[in-house]
Amino acid sequence: MSRAFEGRLAFVTGSGSGIGAATARLLAERGARVVLADIDVGAATGVATEIERAGGHAMPLRIDVADPSSVEQVIAQATQGGQELALAVNAAGITGALTPCASLGFEDWGRIVSVNLTGTFLCMRAQLASMLRGGAGAIVNVSSIMGSHAMPGTAAYAASKHGVEGLTKAAALDYAKQGIRINAVAPGYVDTPMIAGRKPAVQDKIVAMHPVGRIAQPEELAKVIAFLLSDDASFVTGSVHAADGGFSAV
Repeated sequence: MSRAFEGRLAFVTGSGSGIGAATARLLAERGARVVLADIDVGAATGVATEIERAGGHAMPLRIDVADPSSVEQVIAQATQGGQELALAVNAAGITGALTPCASLGFEDWGRIVSVNLTGTFLCMRAQLASMLRGGAGAIVNVSSIMGSHAMPGTAAYAASKHGVEGLTKAAALDYAKQGIRINAVAPGYVDTPMIAGRKPAVQDKIVAMHPVGRIAQPEELAKVIAFLLSDDASFVTGSVHAADGGFSAV
């Protein structure tokens, strides 16, 4: 196993499950000291325990990505030992019930946008401040196929993920000359708690949307994210990378 991230401090949101958890495990395997930030700190602690048992370094912390003070406090905790962030992954996100736009409640709209888009902004703002102090860094934001497409009933989710992709590109331009790279990955459907429990007929429809004939495993997305964070992607910034089993090629 490569130790490409040996000793670097990584910060991963949404790391209690799904893509965030898989990414935290992989970064730790490759030598990073990983801060696992999740609103469900119990879940993050479980993943951190796995990492520690495997010989890695992990620190679980509770974060509410939609709360500016929570974000600032957690980043301060993560860096209180004097080491600045070198790597960051913003994977925290939520979906909502499929609802036509005119029927979408203001609170439901606000909840999805505040976590998916505002939360990504708040985390990036704090992460960037640390990386600027450290002189370099790399950030990957987790978008979605809904960052460039849409489906009926997904107004809030699609809007939030379109926003994440615009935010990624704009911020990448802001810091391109300061040693900080910022990219996004846009997954298709992934085998995570977000889609668990759906009826078999719905699951079959989801699989059929992907030309490869299956949905992704979180570990597959983690490998794409790790590449974008790595020095192998040193000339890659301001881009969105589809990892969707061919969905966007149709």
